[in-house]
Amino acid sequence: MWSDIISEFADLPSQSRVVRFLLENGFGVTADGRISCNGIEMPATAVAKAIGSDRRVVDSTAHRILELPLLKDIFLNMRATPDLSRVAESLGYTVITVLPKNASERGIVGAAVRVLSDHNLSIRQIFVTDPQLSEEPKLVIILEDQLPNGVIEKIRALPQVKQVII
Repeated sequence: MWSDIISEFADLPSQSRVVRFLLENGFGVTADGRISCNGIEMPATAVAKAIGSDRRVVDSTAHRILELPLLKDIFLNMRATPDLSRVAESLGYTVITVLPKNASERGIVGAAVRVLSDHNLSIRQIFVTDPQLSEEPKLVIILEDQLPNGVIEKIRALPQVKQVII
């Protein structure tokens, strides 16, 4: 589905960059064509600056999104969620980042969660970057607990895992 969204803008690379940025950050579009994050409007100039573009490109992309029924529904309802990984240390949490061998393969999340569950570890947050939107897709797991010995080695040994970062 994400590739369908991106392909709608293949003819205009500058608008394609805007759409990718919106998707990567969970930004939506309001019914009147403004960029928003969880209902809070954001200036098009701020979005343009973040991606090295022009405000008019951001505005025209938002209006084009509203003209396409599938995209309109998606972007009117898009929500962003907090990423605790950057503040985990301050909160006393542990962050495990798993880089998969093939992010399109099924079962990566389930296998990693099984290892953590087997050690009775409490997961505070888990998120996966979409392989169609991210150049380096990853699984990020935030735990309330410190890691007991052997957990990282078990995750690293999973057949789907290329690398584990703590």
